[in-house]
Amino acid sequence: MTDTQKIALITGGSRGLGRNTALAAAARGIDVIFTYHSNQAEAEKVAAEIKALGRKTLALQLDTGDAASFPAFAGKIANALRDTWGHTHFDYLINNAGHSAPGSIETMNEEDFDGLYRVHLKGVVFLTQKLLPLIADGGRIVNLSSGLARFSFPGYAAYAAMKGAIEVFTRYLARELGPRRIAANVVAPGAIETDFGGGAVRDNAELNKQITSITAMGRVGVPDDIGPMIANLLADENRWLTGQRIEVSGGMLL
Repeated sequence: MTDTQKIALITGGSRGLGRNTALAAAARGIDVIFTYHSNQAEAEKVAAEIKALGRKTLALQLDTGDAASFPAFAGKIANALRDTWGHTHFDYLINNAGHSAPGSIETMNEEDFDGLYRVHLKGVVFLTQKLLPLIADGGRIVNLSSGLARFSFPGYAAYAAMKGAIEVFTRYLARELGPRRIAANVVAPGAIETDFGGGAVRDNAELNKQITSITAMGRVGVPDDIGPMIANLLADENRWLTGQRIEVSGGMLL
């Protein structure tokens, strides 16, 4: 292992867009630390796929809605960097972990709202804060937002509001971390065929058709439309890109 080996930390890397991003990063020669919430078996499968690509990897359990656990998690990352890589820092943080809790403004409840807040806003803010000392100068932060922060679909007000807040937070990250040459950007996927939200976009043919009809590229997205794009943001050629919102939706509702 050389001092120049790049390492990414991806939250929610055992499934969906996180898994796809982890594999895309590994395919580009990046070693990957990723977190999973509860499904260790799925995490082990992803780890095996990363290793098959010739990269080192580590899967760690983390509840990104439990901010009290973040200091101990940061300690685990520091130990892993030292013991596995002989490093003191990692290079790329991708805040991907998330969940959906649909509900109209009239029917949403405080429990669901607070759960979205803990994972999608508070969790991203304070996990990033705790990990900042471990991110190398010249590194990258990519936060995941959603097309729903730009266009509106009834039932997603709370989720979209958290993503809107993350977009503002990311601009402040870019400004405050500029002296360290750490770039911070937002990737906002459109409708993607994953198990997110119970797999509705993937499994509901009527919804899939509806989204297709309002998308310039004439189809809904798949994970391979997102993961490689995020991995590409980490390339040195994109070092001057910061504070930006990049929507990857195939042109929804243009």
